[in-house]
Amino acid sequence: MHPRTAVAAALACTAAYVAALVWADARNQVFAQLPRVAAWMPGMAAVAFASYALRYARWRWLLRRAGHRVPAVAGFAGYLAGFAFTATPGKVGELVRARYFTRWGVPAARTLSAFVYERAFDLLTVALLAALAVPSGRLFGIVLAFVAGLIGAVAAVAARPRWLRRLAARMRATGWRRTARAGRMLALGLAGCRLWLTPCDMAVSFGLGLAAWMIIAASFAWLLQGLDIALPLRAALSTYPTAMLAGAASMLPGGIGTTEATIVALLALHAVPLGTAALAAVGIRFATLWVAVACGFAAIGWLERRPSAGVATVLPAGERATPARRKT
Repeated sequence: MHPRTAVAAALACTAAYVAALVWADARNQVFAQLPRVAAWMPGMAAVAFASYALRYARWRWLLRRAGHRVPAVAGFAGYLAGFAFTATPGKVGELVRARYFTRWGVPAARTLSAFVYERAFDLLTVALLAALAVPSGRLFGIVLAFVAGLIGAVAAVAARPRWLRRLAARMRATGWRRTARAGRMLALGLAGCRLWLTPCDMAVSFGLGLAAWMIIAASFAWLLQGLDIALPLRAALSTYPTAMLAGAASMLPGGIGTTEATIVALLALHAVPLGTAALAAVGIRFATLWVAVACGFAAIGWLERRPSAGVATVLPAGERATPARRKT
């Protein structure tokens, strides 16, 4: 996607989101209640930024284990840049991130692999948080087994990416070209994930991911408390992760619309008034999705004014030497 097209798409998605809010406001007076959440926004935005920092720590760990050392501050900005087009169709965010990490000696294929790897662990941690509200231990075990099986499947394909490449080739032969292209890209990303299929890397990735998404879930529970919405703690912590899974399943950019609707529906199960539920949905999405987009564009602006200096160094031979010797 051309950069101008990406910006236009981002603006269109933003306009559609605002239009949906106007429609909701006509029925439930959401705008009139915005001052109720204004006081919570700085704290929630700070929590979201801390979550980004934890996720970047995981990203930097993975690159370091692959033999790449990137500048800490500029690398964090490059990571944030990937959030600029979260609400945009396509994978523009990942392309933007690859653009900056290439400056520091990280191949685009390695950036793609790190993206696929971290998304797999995000799925694991978010699903576990969503399962907190599952009423029965047996059902929780089923959810846990499903997530573990999914991660196992990802690990298996990462170890044998040619399976996915063969499937993509068959899809292309039958006319499913876009799906085949996505499959090839996924196979490329998963192939690079083999480097991190170690207990140490998986434990660090899981721990940092769980911490990052747990504080986001806690910030939503904090918002609910501020809006005088009384929910059991487990339900409060699991509501936003469940909505995120629904948004991801919808395949819409950033889960726009689907995530908010799921939040409202889940809160309605606890007899929360529609207007208050919509206000909670708008508040958490502003503090997460739209703060991320703003941080992404700010990072791009800073990086574009910065000289293309600070090339990554290669780690000593004792630290994952084999990947480090690969030319970048």
